[in-house]
Amino acid sequence: MTKQTMILPGATLGMLGGGQLGRMFTTAAQIMGYKVVVLDPDTNSPAGIIADQHICAKYTDEDALIQLADLCDAVTTEFENIPATTLSFLEAKTVVHPSSDALSQTQNRIIEKQFLESLGIIVAPYAAIRSADDINAIADTFQFPAILKAASFGYDGKGQVVCHNADDVHAAFTLLNGAECVLEQRINLEREVSIVLARSQSGDITNFPVAENVHINGILHSTTVPSSISEQQTHAVITMADKIANGLEYVGTMAVEFFISTEGNILTNEIAPRPHNSGHFTLDACETSQFEQQVRMLCGLPSGNCDLTSPVVMINLLGDVWGQTQPHWDTLLSQPQNKLHLYGKKEARPGRKMGHFNVLAPSVEQATTVALKSFKDLQAD
Repeated sequence: MTKQTMILPGATLGMLGGGQLGRMFTTAAQIMGYKVVVLDPDTNSPAGIIADQHICAKYTDEDALIQLADLCDAVTTEFENIPATTLSFLEAKTVVHPSSDALSQTQNRIIEKQFLESLGIIVAPYAAIRSADDINAIADTFQFPAILKAASFGYDGKGQVVCHNADDVHAAFTLLNGAECVLEQRINLEREVSIVLARSQSGDITNFPVAENVHINGILHSTTVPSSISEQQTHAVITMADKIANGLEYVGTMAVEFFISTEGNILTNEIAPRPHNSGHFTLDACETSQFEQQVRMLCGLPSGNCDLTSPVVMINLLGDVWGQTQPHWDTLLSQPQNKLHLYGKKEARPGRKMGHFNVLAPSVEQATTVALKSFKDLQAD
């Protein structure tokens, strides 16, 4: 497609994917005056139930995709597991951001790491595992412990197995049904950080503040902003993330996750070609949210201001918090610093992201104190 002009309120935007990220995009777009059509196979998808229209179909259904393209002035995605071929199909019919090319570079961990290395960006030592022979070939040279990760369709710790030797890798490879995998060396981790950015069609990049993250069982638990990393490390993270966005010729909102080792090395973990869980703090603690930025980039609008308005701690709420009853919302909402966001999912299951809350306070220390107590009280019997 040729370069678009601004798509203004009153137009219709398409969203491939009906989860919580699609829901928050839909809300942001509707507040700005756009209509939203969601395509998702789940009849009860969180985004689909609030969208102006929900096309309930598979992402490979060409009739449904034609309908989406006919209805929409532009289309975007909420997660990277949408087939790149789906975006390519839509690109011939309407405006699509991010592009199928950008998505294809980030859907497979091996391709993604090779892309990062082509930019001169450091990743943790790894080996591509496509067969038992590949495991035997690195058995004596690879430094363990390591994590075997499915190359495609993994998220929130799914499709990942810790391995301490080659025998473990063989067992894990079998557990993952012999799917293409990447074996990553575990590093001496000091902290994890991420950054969400927005890149326009003209290549202008705006960065949200660097976020510091804590994961439990491979799932993000908390995000703290501002982070505790140095000014030099912050500059390095921003520089690398911008280089990645430019390398992908990316248009839209995206996130990059980084590991910082105890030796002080900064390693790129992975790219998320979409808004990110660690960017949810922007909903309450920044002048513009990551979802408004997604709308702006899709529609060719100028970037919103990404400045932080308050120190913040974001806490993820998984289905585990529900137990047999509803969490104690009364205790959470009795704290005026707490901002609750629930995703409209009908069934709470262990490990399932059901919502989050942001805690705003004059300092990170105060926000952390309130966040810890609120999360504990939320689960109290």
